[in-house]
Amino acid sequence: MPLAPGSLAGYEEHLFAIAARVVSACFGLLMLAVLYNFATAERSGTVREERRSPVATGTMTLFFVGVYLLIHHRLGVLPLANPALGIAVSVAGMLLVAGGCATNLLGRLALGRNWANQVVVYEAQTLVTHGVFGWVRHPLYASLMAMSYGAGLAFHNLAAVAATACVFVPMMHYRASQEEALLEARFPEYAAYRARTGKFFPRGRGDGS
Repeated sequence: MPLAPGSLAGYEEHLFAIAARVVSACFGLLMLAVLYNFATAERSGTVREERRSPVATGTMTLFFVGVYLLIHHRLGVLPLANPALGIAVSVAGMLLVAGGCATNLLGRLALGRNWANQVVVYEAQTLVTHGVFGWVRHPLYASLMAMSYGAGLAFHNLAAVAATACVFVPMMHYRASQEEALLEARFPEYAAYRARTGKFFPRGRGDGS
């Protein structure tokens, strides 16, 4: 749809409509994958150790509902008068969402029946270090952060980006630290795995704690 010269509103509406399709498709695929995980989790075997966590699928979903409301009601939108800049920001956001979705799905495939909603170690638990887990220890959480940041950028929503940084990222750090405490106690080789991989970013380019 051609835009009239200087039509900022038209440019944003067209851009946001494309972003809505991309973001909706990716989050839809993610929800289907989560439902599949829940459907198969009960067949994962006997639980060896479990720690209840306030950061689980329910609270993560609530956060994303909050981000959706911010975006839907356009609360915190940062107007970008330059169409070229606006397009670049939205495209970057859509790429983050799509890349995060792909990483999340690949991570769930690699994790298989080791997945759990709570912080759990199964009797038959295996330490997954292949696929995307060969790059980072928590690709699912890293991908969710990327998708949340990406959604905010795709719609030029500064409030959504800030909420991700101030709320969701600390949530992911907390949950990842809970899991690592159990995994390190269960697997003697976990220390070496941790030493060669980053938590959310490949070692040497981000957080490798």
